[in-house]
Amino acid sequence: MNANHDADLLQDLPAITEAELAALHDRLAEQAEADGLLDVAYRTLDTPVGTLLLAATPAGLVRVAYPVEGHDQVLQNLATQISPRVLSAPRRLDAAAREIDEYFAGRRHRFGLPLDHRLSSGFRREVLAQLPSIGYGHTASYATIAAACHRVVKSGGELGNYRGGPAAKRFLVELEGKAA
Repeated sequence: MNANHDADLLQDLPAITEAELAALHDRLAEQAEADGLLDVAYRTLDTPVGTLLLAATPAGLVRVAYPVEGHDQVLQNLATQISPRVLSAPRRLDAAAREIDEYFAGRRHRFGLPLDHRLSSGFRREVLAQLPSIGYGHTASYATIAAACHRVVKSGGELGNYRGGPAAKRFLVELEGKAA
């Protein structure tokens, strides 16, 4: 076949409406979810701080991105860091969107969403673990959290990672153990 014949075939196809295209996309997202092929679902949400990009894996909310981060770049990073099977599938993020809306409306003071922490590590992950202990309307400095983080050990008493190194962590844990 030649290029002109192919173009003629496409001209004979009926036009598709935005609503039909959206319905096809929804069916694709539902089927991908049902078949376990949707590794990262995303949606956007208009908020008082701009349009947020929310992304979730089956394990939970994995990323919230502000407009200044460049949503397309964030999606590319998710495809690289987690899986290329990324799709706009708002349903997976309905609970997250609802909780964020309630937060901005002043009706929610704690979030109850499952989280996927796979993109955070080191001190950043330790800070995220401390956030629930900081009450609504309160703040804590990174220095305060850092001072408390040497107390964090793995189950079974292993010291685990520490920004100051294992010797420094061992010293601090022993020092506090003597004082207790």
